[in-house]
Amino acid sequence: MENSAFLHFLTLLLFKQRSKHIGAVLISVIIIFLLSAVLFLSSSLQHSLLSALHKQGDFTVTRVQAGKPVNTPVEWVDKILDINGVTQVASRVYGRYFFAPREKSFLVVGIDLFDKQNNQALQTLLKDVDLKRFLSKDSMLVGEGVRKFLQTHYFKDDFTFKTPKGTFKKVNIYQTLPRQADLMANDMIIMPIDLAREIFGLGEDEVTDITFNVPNDAEWDNIISKLHLLFYDVRVIEKREVKKAYENLYNYKGGLFLILYLVSIVTFMLILYQRYSMVYSTERKEIGILRAVGWSIKDILKLKFYENLVIVMISFIIGVVLAYLYVFVWDAPLLSHIFLGGSNLANHVTFIPLVKFGVLGSIFLFYAVPFLAAVLIPAWKIAVTPPKEAMQ
Repeated sequence: MENSAFLHFLTLLLFKQRSKHIGAVLISVIIIFLLSAVLFLSSSLQHSLLSALHKQGDFTVTRVQAGKPVNTPVEWVDKILDINGVTQVASRVYGRYFFAPREKSFLVVGIDLFDKQNNQALQTLLKDVDLKRFLSKDSMLVGEGVRKFLQTHYFKDDFTFKTPKGTFKKVNIYQTLPRQADLMANDMIIMPIDLAREIFGLGEDEVTDITFNVPNDAEWDNIISKLHLLFYDVRVIEKREVKKAYENLYNYKGGLFLILYLVSIVTFMLILYQRYSMVYSTERKEIGILRAVGWSIKDILKLKFYENLVIVMISFIIGVVLAYLYVFVWDAPLLSHIFLGGSNLANHVTFIPLVKFGVLGSIFLFYAVPFLAAVLIPAWKIAVTPPKEAMQ
């Protein structure tokens, strides 16, 4: 059979049955769009969080009493520095400040602005800050979500904190943190460490926890053992534990959508198979006529394969492109709230474009193979019947 005649007939077939194909394309686009959007969103969030986590210290040490974290003595910093293999030891003061009237909270982080050992991510946020002007009075940097919340409640230039001692502390709003950091800093407030101590009621010799690095990975277990020998009331958190928790969280949420996708695709393929098993009389006659004029079973299956491969490719490309635009251009409205949560301050995140082609290939195979099988099997059953019987 000549290729030109085959392509001409394939084009006519696609045009003639366009109403049937449009319905299949619409359903396929919706299914592929939903799964691709979830995977794009999950991958982008994981990448952003793990990139931020990479800048954190390898270990976080805090004091515990009766199984609960309590304030950590500053003197622990010098003792940890004395351990061989430990570098970049830094103390941190932070905590949640609750705004009771609206049941919202802010993450208040106090840092030593002149300590270069501080978190690299925080140092990046502070690179454009004029420290002399910032320290001239009690000031703070606020995330985009905090700024909008405070402005809504008429705190435009400053905010008054209530300390554990019952006194009030008025703090000037210096500027807003960059929107690029909204994923981590949307509900964050950064201020000098002494000011944070006052707001949380910590003494000058107390911090929330201590972070440090151990460049040699082989020493990690040994360092943990030394810490437990040095302090009887210590809790040590490794960065790799936090990393695993982040991965499990977003793999779990993505897995839920994957299950829904599999249920949807199986249901769709069963409907498609049933529909093609009950092929219309005109389509049966078409196959019978093709067999009668000399088309082989192989030619008919080839025709049906390419006809539906065009449908599969169109559906896949449209679904993936729409998902990309939805997540990375329109910032995934509605779906982003499922992954980010909306119980505290509203967060409008700009997602970093990240496409894993291996995942897209898997989506294509999981969709294309069942789709083509659901169409080709009924077509093969008709093609193997005698032409006279098929045309009846």
